[in-house]
Amino acid sequence: MDTSESSSTETTTGAPAAGEPPRRGWRRWAMDTRPLRIPAYRRLWSSTIVTSVGSQLTAVAVPKQIYDITHSSAWVGYASLAGLVPMVAFALWGGAVADAVDRRKLLLVTNTGIAVTSLLFWAQAVTGLDSVPVLMVLLALQQAFFGLNAPARSASIARLVPAEQLPAANALGSTVMQTALVAGPLLAGALIPVLGLPELYLIDALALCVTVWAVFRLPALPPLGGSGTRRAGLREIADGFRYISRHKVLLLSFLADIVAMVFGMPRALFPQLAAETYGSYGEGLALGVLFAGIPVGAVLGGLFSGAFSRARRHGWMVAGAVVGWGVAIAGFGLSGNLWVAVVFLALAGVADMVSMVFRGAILLSAATDEMRGRMQGVFTVVVAGGPRLADVLHGTAGAAFGPRAAVAGGGALVVVAMLTLAGAVPALRRYRV
Repeated sequence: MDTSESSSTETTTGAPAAGEPPRRGWRRWAMDTRPLRIPAYRRLWSSTIVTSVGSQLTAVAVPKQIYDITHSSAWVGYASLAGLVPMVAFALWGGAVADAVDRRKLLLVTNTGIAVTSLLFWAQAVTGLDSVPVLMVLLALQQAFFGLNAPARSASIARLVPAEQLPAANALGSTVMQTALVAGPLLAGALIPVLGLPELYLIDALALCVTVWAVFRLPALPPLGGSGTRRAGLREIADGFRYISRHKVLLLSFLADIVAMVFGMPRALFPQLAAETYGSYGEGLALGVLFAGIPVGAVLGGLFSGAFSRARRHGWMVAGAVVGWGVAIAGFGLSGNLWVAVVFLALAGVADMVSMVFRGAILLSAATDEMRGRMQGVFTVVVAGGPRLADVLHGTAGAAFGPRAAVAGGGALVVVAMLTLAGAVPALRRYRV
């Protein structure tokens, strides 16, 4: 981030002055909450607490409703694809839009669109329409709005907090989202028998109203560097990819995530491992704790992010975190004991949190403001697409070599690939703020 932009940010957001005394004792380990002293960021973050849980209610309700209608897991899978395709397309376009318009206005429009979609989900459920095509169209519409929203939301953070607090801000946001991945489905499971599916959609819609109000109270976030009209077409999207190719530290941050997720995300093998390897513990129990292991570790990593969020060698932190993820996943694959396996998954979750924090910080600090939206658009696609590619790769490898060998081999590939990338391209190792 250049000096003039950083100075402007601190003036308009009321960021605390530099030179505050270092934290001592246990506070060095606790989450760094300095960004929450900035009113604008605090509003954005607080709204995320409500909407992250609310979105998980819909994420559970849609596949549950589709399965209740069709009694087919295949249709549940088709619905996931129906949501993925528009999300990817609109995330790439949304990144270009976020660089061309006032990001606050874009967030207002897209959050309102997501809220209206949730109301439509509620309307079709409460009227008993029971139409899978309608559900898939609504899901596609919702994910299109999300694709437009996510780049603007993430890119706005660098305008709300100073550069040295970006890792802390990312840790705060990531911890909320990871907590929602654990709490949201548990809450949905508890509420469905009590309230029913329609009410889950309605709760999500009401939660999104909180987000709209929080965004409305943000300061204006127009493009920096002049008031001329900017375009947001295919040429601008292509410019974003060219920008990535010219800045090796940005390219490496994306490749690091692709390596970690594609080679090392073993969730597609959890059902088989729960049935075959850990079946003696109870298949249902085993499956539940396997899926919870990584998010729980990520939450713990976020709660103790004070131990790493002030680090300045962001490139080393990303490389080390991805290698740590690979080692932990390999250890999980070699574990015959369920509780040892869960410990390795939790360690992988901690490593994933560290990686998320510093990859996000690199994207926000190494890119200029006029490119941040497009960088976040690509980031959204990578984060969404990597685990789905991993499902295919691990499912195929698990069938060919067995699930434990596939998981352990994937973890080893992560370590080798990340060390190779870090050794071959010094830009990532040298990057610091």
